[in-house]
Parts: sequence; structure tokens; C-alpha cells
Amino acid sequence: MRKPLPLHPLTLCVLATLAVSANVQAQAKDESGDRKVSDLSAVSVSASRIDRPDLVAPTPTLPISAEELKLDARTNIGAALNDLPQFRATSSPQTTGSNTGAGNAPVDLRGLGISRTLVLQDGRRISSDNDLNTIPSIVVKSVDVVTGGASAAWGSGAVGGVVNISLDHDFVGFKAGAQAGQSTYSDVREKRFEAAWGSDFADGRGHFLIGGEFLDNDGIVPRSARKRAGRWSTLSVGNGQYKLMPDVGFSDAGIGGLILSGSLKGKAFNPDGSLRDFDYGHVVGALMSGGEGPSNDDYSPLSAPQKRYSVLASGRYDLNDDVRLTAELRHSRMYNNYIWFGDHNRNNLDVGIDNAFLPQHVRDAMQQAGETTLRIGRFNNDINYPHIDFERKTTQATLALDGYVGDGWRWSAYYSHGEAEANFDTPGFILRDAWANAVDSVIDPATGKPTCRVTLNDPSVACVPINLFGEGAPSQEAIDYVTGTPQQRAKTTLDVFGASLRGEPWELPAGAVSVAFGVEGRREAIDQRVGALDAAKAFRSFNFSAMKGSFNVKEAFGEVLVPLVKDVPGFNNLAVSAAARISDYNTTGSIWSWKLGFTNEFFDGFRGRIARSRDIRSANLGELFTTTTTGWSYVTDPTNNQTVYALSNGGGNPGLRPETADTWTAGLSWSPRAVEGLDFSVDYFNIEIKDVITTIGLQDILNRCAAGNAELCSRVERDPAGNITRIVSSYTNLSQYKTDGVDLEVSYRRDASLFGVPGRLRLRTLGTWINSLSTDDGINSIEYVGSQGYAFGLGVPKWRAVSSIAFDSDLFSLNARARYLSAGDYDRTQNIVNNHIGSFLYYDLGGAYRVAEGKVELYANINNVGNKQAPIAATFSPYYDVVGRYYTAGVRVKF
Repeated sequence: MRKPLPLHPLTLCVLATLAVSANVQAQAKDESGDRKVSDLSAVSVSASRIDRPDLVAPTPTLPISAEELKLDARTNIGAALNDLPQFRATSSPQTTGSNTGAGNAPVDLRGLGISRTLVLQDGRRISSDNDLNTIPSIVVKSVDVVTGGASAAWGSGAVGGVVNISLDHDFVGFKAGAQAGQSTYSDVREKRFEAAWGSDFADGRGHFLIGGEFLDNDGIVPRSARKRAGRWSTLSVGNGQYKLMPDVGFSDAGIGGLILSGSLKGKAFNPDGSLRDFDYGHVVGALMSGGEGPSNDDYSPLSAPQKRYSVLASGRYDLNDDVRLTAELRHSRMYNNYIWFGDHNRNNLDVGIDNAFLPQHVRDAMQQAGETTLRIGRFNNDINYPHIDFERKTTQATLALDGYVGDGWRWSAYYSHGEAEANFDTPGFILRDAWANAVDSVIDPATGKPTCRVTLNDPSVACVPINLFGEGAPSQEAIDYVTGTPQQRAKTTLDVFGASLRGEPWELPAGAVSVAFGVEGRREAIDQRVGALDAAKAFRSFNFSAMKGSFNVKEAFGEVLVPLVKDVPGFNNLAVSAAARISDYNTTGSIWSWKLGFTNEFFDGFRGRIARSRDIRSANLGELFTTTTTGWSYVTDPTNNQTVYALSNGGGNPGLRPETADTWTAGLSWSPRAVEGLDFSVDYFNIEIKDVITTIGLQDILNRCAAGNAELCSRVERDPAGNITRIVSSYTNLSQYKTDGVDLEVSYRRDASLFGVPGRLRLRTLGTWINSLSTDDGINSIEYVGSQGYAFGLGVPKWRAVSSIAFDSDLFSLNARARYLSAGDYDRTQNIVNNHIGSFLYYDLGGAYRVAEGKVELYANINNVGNKQAPIAATFSPYYDVVGRYYTAGVRVKF
């Protein structure tokens, strides 16, 4: 049953104000004077749609210029934002993974998850959700980050905040760049090219902008190329304690095959079929440290190779003095093909004594011992080791109208259609039935040659027998028979429209009252199709799943900003703002979001703000319908304290409830007039989410299950012997997810000279202190502050800061930066005896030299100058640099 539309008291006040405003607007006379449509610009995205630069925003907003984004030559906007302490790092060449989501560049404000950070372009939603790789950075003018809830202004998803990317629509001329980089270990080689052109036409009534970029990054292959990342895992040391250990591999599988039963137990097959003693290290269950235990980390990438390009074209034309038409088209593609993870036999391969390929000396030993079957664990690196061949394509077209009407009222309307494709081919995975048939081989009495038993019994079955005894023993014909290609073709579509009106209907003694109101609507849909083999569940390890679903939402919103007191001692500029939005989903019904805020200038340059908001988020397509990830990870089974290598699948949950968040923000900022260019700010935030939609780390699922959470226990699949076979980390509703902390910023800008060259000096320090980040599933609560080394957890450092100093002139520029992470633990949810991580400090340097009157710029950067080594077991960690010292050099031209 759909929910009714309750009227919040605050909403009634806002709507009443808007009704009065609409009446005033209807009676207004046209007194536009010298107003021109060419004065129109995109709304500055803050926590409000009302653009009032004379008043401080009620919720903190962090502006980042294009120059600051280029400071360290990061390869995309997302990677640059990940360096800021307000974000939990996600994916970059330094912090990437190799699952089916590899290569995306999402952002995550407050560590609350990427689905709670709303990404906009020029104030409008983008079809690629939260992937900043899809927007060419060369056409970006600036980025505004709202570091607090803003659902009432911008809709669902703005729980952690908003990131708005503003394009440089006024750019005229041509600019281009080329960049290359590599690590100090001569890997992660990267090439990047970009170009943009902008021009006016029709005597300045129109403007055209086009820009694009291309990147090719080799990544890090394999994971074991970094000794402090690959082949690390937690192993039990008894008494409920664990230890992070190096060189971890399988103890129940060997390259070429390891015998796990009978009189020959502990023997491994050589390439020629002879036997050797398997070199066991320190064995703990199915894993061991040391010895010759094989690992996917010796094949799979640590940083996924990737290629991508993105192109954006935008045209504006002033239809008359009051109306402007804007059309935009954006397209991007990301693609590559690399080794993924192997499809192995872990203590589950049985062959009979009559197997056609069984070496005679093994058969003799079995007969002497009275054995008829042999259990083998086999690392199948020689059986079409699976690759992932993927591409993601995004295309979005937007048509917008902006204009003036009446006495200074501005209106906007737009429609946008976007499509995002995610296509995967993963050749090399084993077909369950074909494998069983091929393994069960015998000698054909008629020909004396190996054949499949099933073929001997039914000649119509075209089976190819497989030899598994020794590395390289399987024939290519047999490999082709037993392996196939899981396939997925997914298309997500976004249709969104919006119309709004804003203006200043009347004057009060303290200033003009501003209002904004409008309607929005969108439909999102996904159609995910899979190959015939996947549909038949033919693969033994995993199969892509077909998914199809959609939702639509209709919304109405209103905002008002009222100046209350001005030029009174202690209340130089006191104002109140309020906003409300009703969102009506066809899946979950109607839900309100609202905000109430106060701002004031206590004395010249010293300002304060406080805001309370109710923010909302309904489940998105990925959370409702899609399978998003497939991978293998080391986890510790609390039932036996053994570390296992478990298959994990993430997916959607159509039964999810919408989440609501109660957000408080309060802050002070000071720009002392006695020191021009100096700014201080401090902001407190407190966000509490209920019915939170989230995925839970694999280890957390096991721990919460052991603590008594029956719903999470249903996500852990075991074989008859009780061994974990799969963990489902699909989305779920938890009772509570909350965080609170403080943001600090100090910046200083002034004219200065360096080496006798006049220029501009900029210093900026951003820091974030997190008091708490915790989840509560209704049974137990887990605190994640300081739990910052585990790649698939929710942890954040207690302190994170970035400080930069830059000098810029017409001739050259120099910059230096320090990035700080406070001490913490690898994973504080487990009793790991060696999991402490000390504080980390990274240093980056950069410089540029300009010639030809600044038209040509040569630049170079060094990130992680000291080649600071990541902490142990830092595989896929979002915070620590596993790449090492990285050199970048390039050239930019501008005409």
C-alpha cells in the first residue's frame, strides 16, 4: 500500500511563503532595465538553490578551482577529490581493485558510501551515477562540495553531501595537453591526452564548447608485485587471536595437482606426471604462510589496467534577450582486458583408479594401499586462466532553457536522457557438467585411447577427456571443452526533467527575501541480460544474473531565505533559510525531506551557521535489482577460527526500505580584515541514518552472524562439512549508521615574489577529525573509526589532513603538498595481534614552466616523494599508496 503524503509543519510554513511569493510574482511589473540573458549563469550549488553570495551558506560548501584540481596531476576529478579529508577514498591508480567495478571513479563524502554522495553536473544529475571518469576534466571550471545533507534542495542521495561539477561554458580558444607517468618501479605506466575548443558565434549570441580526454594506464600486475600488498592474509594463531602473515597461499591445492588423501597424501604432480613432496609452509586450515602454496595474487592485478576516453560538447544560444537555449552531449567509454581470478579445485576433485591419464606409478601405489579413489586439489593456472574483458559506456544528452520573466524572476527548465552500459565477457571459467564429464575419463577398450566415460556409454555425447596430472597436462582441445565465457550486457537509462522559478519578491528592512520553487521528475531503469550459459547456471564458480527493473519519482520543492536583522551589533547579517521537498516514489511511496538553517555575521568577517535537516534516500537501481560484484577474498570463519578463501557475490534487494537521515551542522568562519587573504573555518557535523541501505564487509557479515544476527547468517552458504562456499554481500537495511566529527580549514592568499618574479602565493590546509563512524544492526554496534587498513570495510582514520603551498606566476609555478593519516588498525573488529598501523605522512612536489607568453606550459610532479611503503596487507586499501613514488611529466598549450 502506498504511503500517504503527510504535511510537515515546517513544510506548511514554506509552502505558505511560496504561495505569497507566487502571488507577488504574478502581480510584478517588468522592470528588468539593462538585464540581459547573457548574464545567466549556472546556480552555485550549495545546500540551497537560492544563490545569495551576500549571505553565508547555512551548510558548509567547499569550493575547488580547476587550478587546485591540477595541483598534483591526478588523472581524473575523482582521484583529486579522494585526496581531500572530507572524502573516504575510493578508486584511483593508487587505490583501485580488480572486481567488476574496477575502473570507476566514484566519490564518498563522510565515508557513508558512494550512494549517499550526489554528483551533479551544472546542477543536474548525470547518467553514470557517481563516476567522475565520465566527465573530461579539461572542460571543468570548478567543483563545489556541499559537506552536509542537502536532500531538500537536490533530492534523494544527498545524505552525505553534494559534488557539483561546473563546466567552463565561457571558454574561448584552444587548449590541449599530453601527460605521461610511471612509478619508481617502472610500472603503472600511464599516457593521457586532452584537448578543448571553445568559440562564440552569431555575434556573441551563441557559444560552443567541445573537449575530451584519453587515458591508458597499465596498472600493477600481479598483486604480488608489491610485497606489502599481495599474498597477505590473517591466519589464526590460537586463543581467538589472528596474525597478518606474508606469502599466504593455498594449502589444499597445488600447481599441477596436490594429492590430499590416501597413502600419497602430501605429494604433488610435476609437469611430467612424476611426484614430489609438496613444500608445506605454516599451515592453518586451507591456507598456509610460506611453502609453495599457489595464490591468485601471483596472477591477478593489484591496480586494474584501464583505458578510457570521454568527450563533451555543449552549445548555448540566446533566443532573445530573455531566453537562452543550451544543448549538451556527453559520451565516455572505459574498457580493457586483463587476468581476473582463477577457477580452481580446492580439495574437491576426485579421480578413480581407472582414470585414463592417471600415471602408472600412482595407480600401482593406490592398488598396493587398497585405494580406489584419489582426492586432488588443483590450482588451474594452465586451464584458460580467466580474463575479464569489459567496457562501460555512458551517453547523455541534455536540453535546457533558462530565462527571465517579470521583475527579476529567473526560470529554468530542462530535460535529459542518459544511457550507461556495463558489458562483461569473462572467458576461462569452468563449465560444471563438461568438467565432470571430462574428468571422469577411462580407456576405450576398442581403441585403447582415453575417452570420457559418458561418451563410452553414449557415443552421441561429444566429450573431450582431460589430463589433470601435472602443470601443462591438459590439452587445448580439452581446455576449450571444459571452459566457457560468462557474459553480461547491462543498460541503465535515466530520464530526468526539472522546472524551477526563483527570485526576490519583496524587500525587508534587513534585505530582500529570496524564494525558489519547482518540480522535478525522473525515471531510472535497468535491463541486464546474460549469456545462455549464465542463464542455465552452467558455470560452477559463478554466473552473471539477468536483472530488470525500474522506478520513477515525482518531486516538488520549495525554499525561502529571509534576512532578519542587519547592521546591528552582534547581528550584522542574521538570516533564516528553510526548504522542503516531497518525493513520491512508485516503489516506496512518498517521503518528505526538509532543512532549517540560520546564518549570522557576528562582526566584520566573523560568521556563524547552523542547520538541521531531514535527508532521505530511496534505494537506487543497483541496490534494488543488480548484481554488482563477483570476487574472491580471504576471510576468517568465526565458527572454527580458520582463514578461508571465499567466493563473494554482491547484488540487489527489492525489499529495501527508504532510509532517512537526521543531520546537524554548525560552523564558524573568520576572514580577519586586518590580514587580507586569510580565512579560517571550523564545522561540526552529525549525521544519523536510520534504515540505512548498505552492503556489509564480508568479515562483518561473518562476525555479525556469529553474534546472533540470523538474517546475516542466511547470507553465508556452507557445504555439508560446514565449510564456507559463498558469502552474499548484497544490500540490506541496518538499524542505524551514524557519524560525527569536525572539519577544519585554514587558507591564505597574497601577492608575493619568488626569485624576483612577482606572483601569487597560496596556502591551504584541510583537516577532518572523526569522533565516530558506527553501524548498528539491532543486535550489536561496530565502531569503524581507526579501522582503516581492511580494504572492504567501512573504516576511516581518526584524523586526515592535506596541506599545500603553491606559488604561481606568469613564468613558473611551484607547489608542495603533505597528506596526513593518523594511526589506526588494519581491522579493529578482529583480534589481530599485529594489526596496528602508525601514522602516515606523504609528500608531493610539482612545478611548471611557461614559455611563449604563457601559451606553452611544461610541468612535472612527484607523488609520494619519499616512496613511503604501504602498511602490510594493504591490498586495495582506500587510504594507503601501494604504487610507491610516482613521476608525472607533461605539456599544456593554450591559444
